[in-house]
Amino acid sequence: MNDNILNFVNLASPRLGTRVVEFTDDFFGDVSRMLKDEDPIFIPDKYDNHGKWMDGWESRRKRTEGNDWSIIELGSSGEIEEIEIDTSHFTGNFPPYASLEGIYSKEKPKFDDDWTSILKKTELKGDKSQKFKVKSELINYVKFQIYPDGGVARLRLNGNVLYDFQKNKKDIYELSSLNLGGKIISYNNAHYGDVSALLSEGRGKTMGDGWETRRRRTPGNDWIIIKLAHTGLIKKIEIDTAHFKGNFPDKASIQCALINDTSTVKKLIDNSVNWKEILSSQKLKADNIHTFSNLNESGPVNYVKLNIFPDGGVSRLRIFGSLTI
Repeated sequence: MNDNILNFVNLASPRLGTRVVEFTDDFFGDVSRMLKDEDPIFIPDKYDNHGKWMDGWESRRKRTEGNDWSIIELGSSGEIEEIEIDTSHFTGNFPPYASLEGIYSKEKPKFDDDWTSILKKTELKGDKSQKFKVKSELINYVKFQIYPDGGVARLRLNGNVLYDFQKNKKDIYELSSLNLGGKIISYNNAHYGDVSALLSEGRGKTMGDGWETRRRRTPGNDWIIIKLAHTGLIKKIEIDTAHFKGNFPDKASIQCALINDTSTVKKLIDNSVNWKEILSSQKLKADNIHTFSNLNESGPVNYVKLNIFPDGGVSRLRIFGSLTI
């Protein structure tokens, strides 16, 4: 069994609400494409009014002094631990260098504000995904610069959401929400779609906007483990199968646990078979929001495991609860 492990949340993902708020130029490729969650593609014969269509941000050839840049507002504030700059399919038109700076600001920062360097001016290669280990302070804006111009397929800022629960007090929170700091730790299969969609806001837009496993041809069931944004008492659970009609799971159950020491993710996965069952196996329907509030007693928890039987697709999982210290 191939247990997939995720260490971080992509703070640059539009699923969090991240967006470009200012940029110099995107003549050849819309700057927003750089933040797309999907892997970049190449369509050989696709052209538009500006020339060759590319799946990423691409500026025109600079004929003046200076360089191109963009300012990006993160959907949730957090700390960056890894930067991925992907120049896939950009071969003769990638930027030779790039840098990234960050800032925490209550309003949109200016280019010349007091930014903190996260990645110094660094050499890039064409048609290649390059990852850089970093450690940023708490930020909610980044300034991404390319030198002097060119194309970047994807920018991913892998790290952790840091939500201030003390400043935003509520009786009930969506503890599984990506925007609050919920994150997927591991899953056994995600052949279709993007697993992060499972914890995103809103209902799925299409069948591709959710977690879907391949058709199971062996005994057993599929599963996914989520770390909640904060330890809490679970009050309500929603399982949404939006757009999944001929491929929704027949049944689902949810286990939970309070884990103080996760020495390894493998240990977490192995022990999860013995976690408390807060939601016993429930029959699911196609394209439907299933709400469960009559739950088994569990006490404070910070991890949940969604089991689907035997396989299929789930658009959204929402875990609602109150905070515990």
